[in-house]
Amino acid sequence: MQQAAEKADQLIGDTLSSVRPPLEWTHDESDSGMCADAPELGDVTRRAVVMTQVSEGRRGSLLGIIERAWKKSGYTITKVNPDKEFPAVYADAGDGVLKMGLTVGYKGQFFLEVQTACVERSKVSQPSTPGSGTDYRGKDVPTPDVRSDFWSSDKPISSSSSS
Repeated sequence: MQQAAEKADQLIGDTLSSVRPPLEWTHDESDSGMCADAPELGDVTRRAVVMTQVSEGRRGSLLGIIERAWKKSGYTITKVNPDKEFPAVYADAGDGVLKMGLTVGYKGQFFLEVQTACVERSKVSQPSTPGSGTDYRGKDVPTPDVRSDFWSSDKPISSSSSS
């Protein structure tokens, strides 16, 4: 389980670091549990929350950047939810170990979740990889509170804008 958790942590870091201009994010609660049909197996779920305020007009762009990054990494997009208020994209790493989802929630906050398949149970430590900004582990994560000249802007994206 620890090895799968570390792979999930790496996927979160790689996913969020693929975004330009960069976002601020923090780890959210992680959990692990037993698999129902096989008590000797367990799974791990790692979560990250984007703290950068992403304007309504830029949310689709951010989802698209991450969807393209996942495809470039060889992951299979399994579902896209085009909901205007709460869009999402889901993928499978194709290795039988990781499934991930990027969803937009309240006030446009982005949530990235990576869940492992059932693997041999072991003790699992909290993520050792750093977020990029304030670390809220062990605390309630607030709504997005970091302003970005690009991501928080309500101006339309021009063809010369960096993304």
